[in-house]
Amino acid sequence: MPPTPTPLRRALTASAGRAPWSAGPWHDTLFVSAGAALSVPLWAAVLVPKLLFPLLGLVLLSLGLLSAAQRSRMRVLRGVEIPRRARDGRGPLRRLHSPAARRQAGYHLVAAPLLAVGAALVLYGWGVGLVLATVYGWEWLMPPGSRVHADNWLVPQEVLVTLAGLVLLAVVPYAAGRLAGLDERVTRAMLGPNRAEQLERRVEDLAESRAGVVDAADAERRRIERDLHDGAQQRLTSLAMNLGLARRTLKDVPPEAMQVIVDAHEEAQAAIAELRDLIRGLHPVVLEDRGLDAALSGIAARAPLPVRLDVQVPPGIAPTVEAVAYFTVSEALTNVAKHARASRVDLSVRGRGGRLRITVTDDGVGGADPAGGTGLTGLRKRAASVDGTLAVHSPLGGPTTITVELPCVL
Repeated sequence: MPPTPTPLRRALTASAGRAPWSAGPWHDTLFVSAGAALSVPLWAAVLVPKLLFPLLGLVLLSLGLLSAAQRSRMRVLRGVEIPRRARDGRGPLRRLHSPAARRQAGYHLVAAPLLAVGAALVLYGWGVGLVLATVYGWEWLMPPGSRVHADNWLVPQEVLVTLAGLVLLAVVPYAAGRLAGLDERVTRAMLGPNRAEQLERRVEDLAESRAGVVDAADAERRRIERDLHDGAQQRLTSLAMNLGLARRTLKDVPPEAMQVIVDAHEEAQAAIAELRDLIRGLHPVVLEDRGLDAALSGIAARAPLPVRLDVQVPPGIAPTVEAVAYFTVSEALTNVAKHARASRVDLSVRGRGGRLRITVTDDGVGGADPAGGTGLTGLRKRAASVDGTLAVHSPLGGPTTITVELPCVL
């Protein structure tokens, strides 16, 4: 394990990285100078009053291009990616009313010109420092008799000038680094998304990723259902048929052997029934073959209490939403049968305004509490997996109404 560097060593390392002959200060200078070059139109407007209004209008109309150039500068010279804001389809002048456009205008009209002044001072410091530090080099190129020429190398004035140039060359790298850091922070803050926009974009990304996870999970359930239906279920069915055939045709076997065949036949039939229930729980075949309407009719037919259906399913519902609707209705009817002590259930499924509205009403005792562990929490999570909502109205004495709204398309 390498030894921990001492504070002195860290200071010397940082100073070496800021030396005038190192790459860091020159890279910082190039970075801030490139930003200053993009502010030339505004400084031209300031220096030439007649060009003020035309160039200001040009800057406002070309905010997108100027911002793209600044983002490219940050990406190429600084390795920083500043995301672009989404286009809203409005004209350049109308887009100025948005907070992001106002931040861009403030950057190009105020912040960028001020940063350009700092870049000019850094360049001026480099130039002056080089000239002063090399005074002995270029002074002897002057003609004899000039005011700055001297035969004595140790003229106090020239020594002081050289020392001043060296000090300036030692200070400018730090100034360039500080200015480059300030430039990066200001550009990030004013051309990039603010905190609210970052959170909004994060929510959109999470919603997209969640929709992808839900679709992938539904596709996986479909695959498992197909594999079980075409593989294990077919083998169990063949086994049950062979055992049944042996049970009916073999008459001369001992009673103990026949009892083994009978038990195996019944176990195979029970395994087939359990496997069918498992397949139906993963993804019902009827939902994919005949649609949500027929699948809900099958749920109502298998319910342990009478269910009155009113189903009008709009076309174009996403398969994942259909699966969520199917399992939501199935779980809701199971909860009613277990807890509501109801004699009948009304089930309504209708599409309206791009939303699928599911209403389950029973005439039970009421008092259903989503926090009471009655399965309503699971229903709410299942609906929320596709950005749906669930509402429960269940006064004591009933009736209980569960309303679920799902988006038709993810």
